[in-house]
Amino acid sequence: MLSSFEERLASNYEGLSARLREAGDYIAANPLDAATRSLRAVADHSGLAPATFTRLAKALDYDNFEELREGMRRRLQRQQASFAARADALQDAGNETLIQSNRDACMRNIDRLAEEIDTARLGEIADQLHSARRVVVLGGLGSTGVAEYTAYMGNFLGDGWMAAGRMGASIGAALADLDGADALIVITKPPFAATSIRAAEFAKARGVYVVVISDTHACPALRHASARIVVPTESPNFFSSYVATMFLVETLMAMVAARAGPAATDRIADVEGANRALGEVVGL
Repeated sequence: MLSSFEERLASNYEGLSARLREAGDYIAANPLDAATRSLRAVADHSGLAPATFTRLAKALDYDNFEELREGMRRRLQRQQASFAARADALQDAGNETLIQSNRDACMRNIDRLAEEIDTARLGEIADQLHSARRVVVLGGLGSTGVAEYTAYMGNFLGDGWMAAGRMGASIGAALADLDGADALIVITKPPFAATSIRAAEFAKARGVYVVVISDTHACPALRHASARIVVPTESPNFFSSYVATMFLVETLMAMVAARAGPAATDRIADVEGANRALGEVVGL
């Protein structure tokens, strides 16, 4: 979904040779090196031949390594740090520092996503979700809430949307009847929920249109995806940020609603009417 190096690597990772994967992993882990050092220096530091990085650039549909490098210059990937290390760094930060640093990170994530997202490809995903008979949304661990919110929004558009595994419900039951007419959205970030990875594999084998949203090209579920979205999650906190992910799913749901047209408007009005009739909400 992104035209960035990370997305290109994620989309092609399974088909790369072991040596090209090694080169891709090195660049993903050392974006500053790739952006600022010569090809020879990058090769020497990584222990790989310069030609390996040239072949990687070609495999990822860059004209040459210089074009890849320019992409890295425009966007330096966030530095990796363990949850514990980031939590320790917070101990000496004051309230104002925490607010500002978190705000800055969230804005960078949204700006980067908006800059790099391939809007045409995102539109294709919206088309698929709109035309799907059923759409199941799955997110384990920290992604659970975002998945349930996505399904909640989808239910305003039609009764074919559901969150898998909600309130302890069987995930298998949610996936068992899916086929090529249906779609599955999987939201998963490190540490990856094993069930989410297996669900993506299960659904793909049945011809389901599988959308995987993650924050790294190394996500195991990506190999089973029909469409991939890699979102930035930079955060000064001990956890990865979901702000850009929320921005993404809300934008995607707006695009699906736009495709539904008057039918979506009628459906939303019916849902709102039922909510008021049942006393679930207080009218403004």
